[in-house]
Amino acid sequence: MSEHDRKHDRINPVPLPTDQELVLKVIPMPGDCNANGDIFGGWVMAQVDLAGSVLPARHVRGRMATVAVNQFIFKQAVRVGDILSFFSCVERIGRTSITVKVEVFAERFRSQGEYFKVTEASLTYVAIDDMGKPTPIAGRA
Repeated sequence: MSEHDRKHDRINPVPLPTDQELVLKVIPMPGDCNANGDIFGGWVMAQVDLAGSVLPARHVRGRMATVAVNQFIFKQAVRVGDILSFFSCVERIGRTSITVKVEVFAERFRSQGEYFKVTEASLTYVAIDDMGKPTPIAGRA
């Protein structure tokens, strides 16, 4: 790792959120890399989608689908060996849909105990019936 990479790793450590729930922790591996040697953005997006579905599942208690990625921001690269912590909170509950915010923090392999926000996103999930049609969320009819 170059001196520039080490300095970049130490830019803006932040505290972990206390007003959101930790919904997923994962460590990306070499097979998850893109051609630049960083973790493939699509892999991060898939993990965010999984993490984002945790809280809505508690409300829907049945089938649901991701219907929108409202916002997705990659703030810093994710590297092999980073310990990623995914925090989520419900932003809005509608009649058939739930929008959540997901924030991803990396604990760098070489700087344990310091966290860096690497990604933030807003996703919307919709409750669906057995035919795949939107259905009211329990208590929201």
